[in-house]
Amino acid sequence: MSNKQGESLGNVHGSVETENKLGWRKIMAFLGPAYLISVGYMDPGNWATDLAGGSAFGYRLIWILFASNLLALLLQSLSSRLGIVRGLDLAQASKNSYPPFVNFCLYILAQIAIIACDLAEIIGMAIGLNLLFHLPLLWGVSLTICDTILLLFLMNKGMRKLEGFIISMIFIIGIAFLVEMFIVKPDIVAVAKGFIPGQLSGNALYIAIGILGATVMPHNLYLHSSLVQTRKIERSDEGIKACIRFNFIDTFVALNLAFFVNAAILILAASAFYRHGYFKVAEIQDAYKLLQHIFGPLAPTLFAIALIASGQSSTITGTLAGQIIMEGHINLRIEPWLRRLLTRVLAILPAVLTIVYFGEQALGSLIILSQVVLSLQLGFAVIPLIYFTSDKDKMGKFAIGLKMKILAWISAAVIVILNAKLVIEQIKTWITDNPSSAIWIYTIVIPLVIAITILLLYIFFKPIIYKLQEKPARVPHGLATALNNMTEISYHHIGITIDFSRNDRDSIRHAIMQGGRSAEYTLIHIVETAAARYHGTEALDHETQSDKTNLDQYVTALKAMDYTAHAQIGYGHAANAIAKIVTDDKIDFLVMGAHGHKALKDLIFGTTVDAVRHRVSVPILIVKPGGQ
Repeated sequence: MSNKQGESLGNVHGSVETENKLGWRKIMAFLGPAYLISVGYMDPGNWATDLAGGSAFGYRLIWILFASNLLALLLQSLSSRLGIVRGLDLAQASKNSYPPFVNFCLYILAQIAIIACDLAEIIGMAIGLNLLFHLPLLWGVSLTICDTILLLFLMNKGMRKLEGFIISMIFIIGIAFLVEMFIVKPDIVAVAKGFIPGQLSGNALYIAIGILGATVMPHNLYLHSSLVQTRKIERSDEGIKACIRFNFIDTFVALNLAFFVNAAILILAASAFYRHGYFKVAEIQDAYKLLQHIFGPLAPTLFAIALIASGQSSTITGTLAGQIIMEGHINLRIEPWLRRLLTRVLAILPAVLTIVYFGEQALGSLIILSQVVLSLQLGFAVIPLIYFTSDKDKMGKFAIGLKMKILAWISAAVIVILNAKLVIEQIKTWITDNPSSAIWIYTIVIPLVIAITILLLYIFFKPIIYKLQEKPARVPHGLATALNNMTEISYHHIGITIDFSRNDRDSIRHAIMQGGRSAEYTLIHIVETAAARYHGTEALDHETQSDKTNLDQYVTALKAMDYTAHAQIGYGHAANAIAKIVTDDKIDFLVMGAHGHKALKDLIFGTTVDAVRHRVSVPILIVKPGGQ
């Protein structure tokens, strides 16, 4: 059996069959990953930057959207190529090629990007709920923490169900904006002229970089390199080549759909606001009210529904990206729901503080700032990606060619130069506008910018000076050890956890198969009543007395079969109590029955087996219900 924990998104790795399919069925089998990526290109962060750009500059920034989409298509195709050919996501490839400290820094930067992305989704969802149901923004922001349950449910249903949910959300967004276009009736000639590039400076540059950050998101590069591995393919040159081709089709269609949505938002803002003299509509709430004022109730309602669908779908892909970067860069694995909860709480805090201290009207500016932060992280994902996909030693015949390599490096240079220009202009503005705070800018902000710049230069120059070499000793689970001179292990004291269910018989049977009649057996049961949890000691309630009687029956039955057995009851938190008994009684082998909970039940009742596994140092045999 393959070790799923060593693979990117191990629970869904290679779970979608693509073999033995022909024609459109073959294409359909590969469609999906890019749609999960595309929702990141039409999330509430895009809405804010597109609204700001359209209302302030009319149709003139459409070329920025188009260029960003081409850039996204190039970089996402490189990301999918890496995952297909190497079987590694971008974070895993970075972990194998850069030192631990650099990987830790890359993880922190990627995590900041995901929090910034999540921040935009939280605000977008809260605004959508406020517009449709008049729910206060503070309550709406707090309510978004509940989407952890939805994610848990969808992940448990498998990859295709998750993709189906996302595609349904995209369909809602697309239909909403298609109808909006008929309502606002844009100037087609002016829209066409918007594809002609123009000069950028000042606020136009700030918004343009926000559009770039909102369109080409760093976490999407990590995510795409992992999601393509959910397809089970033939690992031959022909199979890999076909997979790359089908994934490019998937990416091309999905990202062009995302471009349509983004262009529709910008055109909507230009047609509805710029054309009517409203030049500073960066707030989504203002856009809703103005749409209602100009076009009646249907347009703003569609706008709010699409906003909620956008925020809900984007938050799911953000969770997956967070799991990938955490496992890939620093090899830390935690439960997806906890990963989601941590990210969401870290994103909710700035949103709540902004509402409390600066008022609800500041949320639009916060969304645009989050997208600029995303753009600033791009270089740290793009540069390693280009190096990895250019490496002929690792990629073989699937390494990118010279033309694509030149385009990729030009794209990276544009991203880095625009971001550098923005940072310099922003620092100058801060110093000019806030002379009293200049000391903090010189002592904190500028040194931090210098440190980040040094990290970026290191990532760029290291492969030039020292060829990137993967360190096999740092693979997820280490290297296989030699198997020789193995002797039989005898267990002398075996613990068996008892919960008075149908698991007990199987657990006891497996235990005595390990130790025979020469071993000592301790039957362990934990009382988890309210009194036991509170006091942590024996509580003479009815449940405790009943459990003691039942446990003694098991001991008596084992002794009648000439086994050495005794009972041990613990109190309070199950995992802690079991671990204490194992340590105090010097148990050298533990047998546990799995409760068989799924998804939501694990969230409610807890996963005792996993918790115990991390608290004891002895081998554990887990017996599933009805196990043989």
